Amino acid sequence: MDNLTHSLVGLTLAKAGLERLSPYATIVCVTSANVADADFVSLLFGDRWTLLQHHRGITHSIVGTIAIGFLVPILAVAIERAVSAIGRRKSRINFSGLLLASMIAAATHPVLDWTNNYGVRPLLPWSGRWFYGDLVFIVDPYIWLLLGGVAFLLTSNSRWKTISWTALGVGLTALIGVAGWRSGAEGSGLRVALIIWIVGLVLLAAVGSFGWHKSAGRLTALGTLILLMTYWTALAVAHQRALSNTLAVSNEIAAGQSEHLMRVVAMPTAASPFRWQSVAETDQAIYRFMTDVGGSGQAADFNRYEKPTGQNAELVSVAAQDRRARTLLGFARFPLGQANANNCVGQTLVQFADLRYTEPGRGRANFSVNIPVDCPSR
Repeated sequence: MDNLTHSLVGLTLAKAGLERLSPYATIVCVTSANVADADFVSLLFGDRWTLLQHHRGITHSIVGTIAIGFLVPILAVAIERAVSAIGRRKSRINFSGLLLASMIAAATHPVLDWTNNYGVRPLLPWSGRWFYGDLVFIVDPYIWLLLGGVAFLLTSNSRWKTISWTALGVGLTALIGVAGWRSGAEGSGLRVALIIWIVGLVLLAAVGSFGWHKSAGRLTALGTLILLMTYWTALAVAHQRALSNTLAVSNEIAAGQSEHLMRVVAMPTAASPFRWQSVAETDQAIYRFMTDVGGSGQAADFNRYEKPTGQNAELVSVAAQDRRARTLLGFARFPLGQANANNCVGQTLVQFADLRYTEPGRGRANFSVNIPVDCPSR
């Protein structure tokens, strides 16, 4: 998930009661909920492939989460005690309270990241196996509205905080609107979300202007976290229905192509619990198509990507030795390599793509790479 979501979860946890465990617990909760993404520092020591290799790696594992849970409060205690010594006052911090708050907040990060289709590797360093929840799109405006709304109500106790929340709300409104407009026909979910988002902001503004937010407290934050889990449960039900429809369509496609079905997935799309991105792999090809939760499971329009064979497979095998290709293949859930040996003169490009996110032939993208290789001798 995005770091705004992680921050809002940490803040809501603090307001739900963790802030009572020790001074500075709120800062620790928000920090611990985000620190796992410190793996982005790997970009400073390499290229985007270095980042792809290390992102959602050890810092998102069980071992990394425990380490973060310990390190953040240790650092907080060290800083607070140093400041207290300089100011010649007694330290007020409660390490055991901060440790508990940090552990809980840190644990939310890999759990949230598991809910989308990017995946996490919780068993590192012993196993690099990826786990996928396939429930929530990597950015979800409904979660922003739910958690951001309660955070606004519980923290808008000064003018500058109200102004800050207002600026954030306006900025996110513009972001959702632009994303929905640029997505064309595929952005219908975002356009619906924009309407719900604006209505939600108006209601929050009304609550704030009448002062009703002053009665919001710890139970409000707890209730919001329960609503978040209820939302995930509803998405899990929708996902099972979409997966069932995906399997039915995939079996029909495989039968029509005289192929053997190997695996299928149904993945969330932006702000739409009713429409899912489906990917099916057979022994000869990989298919992409959209699935509606309320669909009948009938075969619809699909894109077919044939797996390489013969000399094309040889070119793909050679290109797969490249560092960039190895990194992408280690990350990809549905990797596909494409080459054209028939029209090869001197050198040709082999394109690798992860069909979760990128369709082959779209040129340079975050989850594809073109590798030049020598043509096979004839």
